[in-house]
Amino acid sequence: MPTTTTSKMTGSKMLMEAFKNEGVQVVFGYPGGAVLYVYDEIYKQNYFKHILCRHEQGAIHAADGYARVSGNVGVAIITSGPGFTNAVTGIATAYTDSIPLVVISGQVPITQIGTDAFQEIDAVGISRPCTKHNYLVKNIKELPRILKEAFYIARSGRPGPVLIDLPKDVSSAIGEFSYPEHIELRTYKPITKGNARQISKLYEAIKNAKKPLFYIGGGAVISNATPEIRKILELTQIPAVETLMARGVCGDSNPLFLGMAGMHGSYASNMAICECDLLISLGARFDDRITGKLSEFAKNAKIAHIDVDPSSIGKIVDVNYPIVGNLKNVCLDLIPMLNDFDKTKIKQWLENVESYKEKHSFRFEDSNKVLKPQWVIRKVAEMVKGKAIISTDVGQHQMWVAQFYPFMNPREFITSGGLGTMGFGLPAAIGVKIAKGDLYSINISGDGSIMMNIQELMTCIEQSIPVINVILNNSYLGMVRQWQTFFYDERYSSVDLSYQPDFVKLAESFGGIGFSVSTKAEFESAFRESMQANKVSLIDVKIDRLESVFPMVPSGEALNNMMLN
Repeated sequence: MPTTTTSKMTGSKMLMEAFKNEGVQVVFGYPGGAVLYVYDEIYKQNYFKHILCRHEQGAIHAADGYARVSGNVGVAIITSGPGFTNAVTGIATAYTDSIPLVVISGQVPITQIGTDAFQEIDAVGISRPCTKHNYLVKNIKELPRILKEAFYIARSGRPGPVLIDLPKDVSSAIGEFSYPEHIELRTYKPITKGNARQISKLYEAIKNAKKPLFYIGGGAVISNATPEIRKILELTQIPAVETLMARGVCGDSNPLFLGMAGMHGSYASNMAICECDLLISLGARFDDRITGKLSEFAKNAKIAHIDVDPSSIGKIVDVNYPIVGNLKNVCLDLIPMLNDFDKTKIKQWLENVESYKEKHSFRFEDSNKVLKPQWVIRKVAEMVKGKAIISTDVGQHQMWVAQFYPFMNPREFITSGGLGTMGFGLPAAIGVKIAKGDLYSINISGDGSIMMNIQELMTCIEQSIPVINVILNNSYLGMVRQWQTFFYDERYSSVDLSYQPDFVKLAESFGGIGFSVSTKAEFESAFRESMQANKVSLIDVKIDRLESVFPMVPSGEALNNMMLN
């Protein structure tokens, strides 16, 4: 196996050299006793920039946001014990959404493992369910190989986080550093090329379908398959829906795009799923927020499922046309077959779904008396003119952004999908801004979510990262309140957030700028000033307290059983 030049160095120095070999440009982290040797080497090196976050969860989310928007592996370093347990939520967030991370956690010396030593925790055992792979480094000789494998596993196949638990004595031990140029793992060989026979069968199914529908998931973004998917839509004129994680793949101006599907999806997208006769999943995993009642999901359709992860295919729904492979490669193989697709066969189908778009589009009743969150989101889009990446936390504001912000390209929308992690938005927006410094990085949050990692405002100040934070403040845990309104007879148990800090003073205390707004004119002025400022800002937007997210499919119901208002 070809390797780089061999030389002797400490385990901590090996980390620095591996990062250099892997092209790492930024590392997020928080030091502690078990990683002191590592941080001593960070002090000495000049290969990458280190961002000191204010909490380990924030560090992982920042690395995650960086990875989502750049497509590169995000890297974070944390210490042992509580340093690691604080990071678990971030690791699980990345795992659920298939985000490539390499996380280095410090560990007590090998001789102390199992003795309940100070700040000892079983990081490998705890992280096993929420990492793609993990390692406990037991010998300095293993470290170069483990580092190479970690980056390879994180970015290949279905991406995900990889943990390297590094005992303190290994980080200080001296060994031979011979870094592999290539990795081949006997038990891990991702399939990148789709089966030609299965692709041909899918083509025949598409050719014969009268009501075909593309169902696009986050795998389309991860595989960078957007150009190929847009070409397929152009050739076939088949309509398409997106999941939350795929927003921007079609481009919202595409007339074939029916909207986001699922619990808070558009009327047109959900009705199309219910009525189609062929549902073609492109990198989606049939999440429960999309399917609703499984026995009613696409019950009139044959289903095709293209995914790089063979364990995902057939896991939730029965599949007629399974294709394992990298989505981009499969689409490239499918495109030449579709050049002679007869578009006239689906003319009536297109007219039907178009009528659904006209009948019930995403809308809201605007008001001059109280700010509507949907208006705020559309005004943000109008003012940034396509020069922004939007991050969100989780809750009503997340769904309003997905519904009302006009995403034209993938990787414009950075959000926690599968795990639904409150507190994700601000640190993720830090990673976004570092990766895409020429664009505005805007975190749209709620008054509940923003408090969960508010300490990262200090990271923004110290590192001169001008994230714009828009808090849609209804003084409620809004999505929980919405469910209590409709399904718990308005028993508002532990959701009232009327007791709040002064967000303006809070932002200013960190060294940023803050605004409190309750009118359209005030919001426009505050947002314009935030765009012009070269420091982190926080805009506290007082919105309609009882505004709800519609459409809404009640949990466990069929997609065509939508609450529209």
